[in-house]
Amino acid sequence: MASFPMGASTREAYGKTLVELGRENPDIVVLDADLSTSTQTIYFAREFPDRFFNVGLAEQNLIGISAGLAASGKTVFASSFAVFATGRCFDQIRVSIAQPHLNVKVVASHAGISVGEDGASHQAIEDLALMCSLPGFTVVVPADEVETPQAIRAAAATPGPFYVRCGRPKVPVVYPPDYHFLPGKAAVMREGQDVTIVANGLMLAAALEAAAALEREGVDALVLSMPTVKPVDTDALVSAARVTGAVVVAEEHLLHGGLGSVVAQVLAERHPVPMGFVALRDTYAESGKPDELLAKYGLTAEDIRKAALATLNRKVK
Repeated sequence: MASFPMGASTREAYGKTLVELGRENPDIVVLDADLSTSTQTIYFAREFPDRFFNVGLAEQNLIGISAGLAASGKTVFASSFAVFATGRCFDQIRVSIAQPHLNVKVVASHAGISVGEDGASHQAIEDLALMCSLPGFTVVVPADEVETPQAIRAAAATPGPFYVRCGRPKVPVVYPPDYHFLPGKAAVMREGQDVTIVANGLMLAAALEAAAALEREGVDALVLSMPTVKPVDTDALVSAARVTGAVVVAEEHLLHGGLGSVVAQVLAERHPVPMGFVALRDTYAESGKPDELLAKYGLTAEDIRKAALATLNRKVK
């Protein structure tokens, strides 16, 4: 990903934004499950110790206490690793946050296989499927240090439950400084006529690299950033599909139940076109360096390029 400058991790951008929000709004409280150094809520804990609650290794209690604070009028940010925040706590999130539609923002770090050496037990690859299944939840996957603070601020300003997926490694900066995030809205990163590539998170930089490689082969790729998985930007998807007639979705998640499934559902109903998917295919990953894992499991710019070419060959001539 050398074509973009390297920036901070999205988890670090989250932690620093929390401090800014804490200074602006005394009703913001933050909870963590003994992982504040890793989730980066440690910044908030140091500046606002009276509004920070470490529940220890008790993630279900993290959700229950968050729900109680939200029911008392607080804007609550609850953080842990994505594999714990969504998998271990799904029942508590469903019953205590989703059903009463409380103002809790579950912001999880260490998502996807880019967690790396921690291995399959700590690699959340089902989290988007779980959280998108919950009525009333807004689900966001920011891509870099420009988008993440805006997504966190939007979550704080929007009543109701959010799930924001952050990652462990530093990621390239793909957005210009004047980028403006809006919940539920996509962003056209690159115009094109031949094929659409839809991506979010760290896969957005890979999608842009793939588009540059395709251009050298005479293929004009439209790159559509889709940070909000739910509610997805239906109009942007349909518009892009009408222009290009072929769509590829790239994500750091299982193929089943993630962004690709959401996009396919929209286009099947509104504007069917040939589609390709770059995602984990019914497998858990192993321990390894993030870049090595992304390459082994087919989540690179080259994999997106190949998927785009294969999808192009299925277009109606």
